[in-house]
Amino acid sequence: MNTFQAPKGTYDLLPPDSAVYLAVREAISAPLRNSGYGYIETPGFENVELFARGVGESTDIVTKEMYTLTTKGGSELALRPEGTASVLRAALEANLHKAGNLPVKLWYSGSYYRYERPQKGRYRHFSQVGAEAIGAEDPALDAELIILADQAYRSLGLTGFRILLNSLGDKECRPVYREALQTFLRDLDLDDETRRRIEINPLRVLDDKRRDVQRQLTDAPKLRDYLCDACRVYHAEVRDLLTAAGVAYEDDERLVRGLDYYTRTTFEFVHDGLGAQSAVGGGGRYDGLSEMIGGPELPSVGWALGVDRTVLALEAEGITLQLPPATSVFAVPLGDEARRLLFGVVTELRRAGVAADFSFGAKGLKGAMKNANRSGARFTVVLGERDLAEGVAQVKDMESGEQKPIPLAALVADLTAKLT
Repeated sequence: MNTFQAPKGTYDLLPPDSAVYLAVREAISAPLRNSGYGYIETPGFENVELFARGVGESTDIVTKEMYTLTTKGGSELALRPEGTASVLRAALEANLHKAGNLPVKLWYSGSYYRYERPQKGRYRHFSQVGAEAIGAEDPALDAELIILADQAYRSLGLTGFRILLNSLGDKECRPVYREALQTFLRDLDLDDETRRRIEINPLRVLDDKRRDVQRQLTDAPKLRDYLCDACRVYHAEVRDLLTAAGVAYEDDERLVRGLDYYTRTTFEFVHDGLGAQSAVGGGGRYDGLSEMIGGPELPSVGWALGVDRTVLALEAEGITLQLPPATSVFAVPLGDEARRLLFGVVTELRRAGVAADFSFGAKGLKGAMKNANRSGARFTVVLGERDLAEGVAQVKDMESGEQKPIPLAALVADLTAKLT
């Protein structure tokens, strides 16, 4: 019999591995929730033009990697390839920027889609947690977001990551650099597609990972030499704030990121244990994006961290997260009356905050105890006819193997006390 399979380049999250992904999402979002960021959720698909304008028509994401579709009504939609444009669109549509409390600080978690060649650490469907601070131009805001990401990774026990930092300048100084870079790039031995990119967004050529291209970029003009005074001061303040907070970073003058909307501060989190796909997250400032998609001037900054790659980073460092047990108490009834009574006990335990499960189906004692072992429960409660007659249940400590009778009237309180 044939069965369906997950599409190429995607994956299913199944227990027990899915618990690690949930824990990573929780760890990344916890510092944000503690810092004034509210949760936002946007549709899985948007108007194609949102990404064409915001991400950039010349980017690989828009030209090669977006999943697009035409609706029955003729609308052109795309599965979201990244989160920032969608979040900003939603904030503008809801007029959050007019509420008088800027910046608007938002965090999100969800799935994103890009048609790429599948490999370890690069999937066509992937998960990210992101954060955006909309409507304020302040180096402290840039530093805050980098610090919160650093805090999240360290809370997971990660130590093998590095923070790369750069400034891309602004609308005053970047055009001068852009012209100098174009002049340099036009003299290189590059393929036709890369030459087209020179004319549209030459900074993206610096992000080309091919060795033969990187070799030719050794003497490329440095953006830092073209920064205006305002951008120099701004970047110095970001660096000073990170240093004062004890967050280590590395200046990387080649760091440009792959999206067109970035300005000034740009950063990337990389983990050297992941091979070619070393980036686990990144972001930066995007002061002109709101205007690109039809909104008012709203300087903003944000990041997105890959849940998938963070899990790979944990594996690379040999870190096993301490996760709460899926089941703490497993109930095994023997007979119909015991079944009714123990089902009530399990319900009470759950209401008291204890993770409890039940032996469903007509299993004998041996089969039910196998299920209890597989559940990972700390305690197994067995109730048979003789126990009912004596008003007790047999409680077995699955770690020590010790078993003793507990009065039925005190069963919930006894187990709750042991586990909380």
